[in-house]
Amino acid sequence: MDIVIDKPNFGISASAARRIAELSAAEGQGVMFRIAVNGGGCSGYQYDFSFDDARSGDDLLIERDGARVLVDTVSLEFLGGAEIDFVEDLMGAHFEVKNPNAKSSCGCGTSFSV
Repeated sequence: MDIVIDKPNFGISASAARRIAELSAAEGQGVMFRIAVNGGGCSGYQYDFSFDDARSGDDLLIERDGARVLVDTVSLEFLGGAEIDFVEDLMGAHFEVKNPNAKSSCGCGTSFSV
């Protein structure tokens, strides 16, 4: 069963939606962007970004401006109230998760502790 939620407690900024839609289109039709939280990294947990062409039964499908994002329910527990953004600055371009649940994070911003 696929779960589609209109107002998830995990958000996608307009710039992230735009970039995800571009990347997904380049990967091929039907490809979705997956965000997961896994154990590891220098702070205990880390964000994992990948593409997937299949949804699992416990995946939430979040859609915005042509972007289709999958988040499994276990990861969503760590991402409640968070937002993914796409940032372009002098240091480069990258996805950034603004996570109010993170008590601390490492310098690279891809791992965190709760």
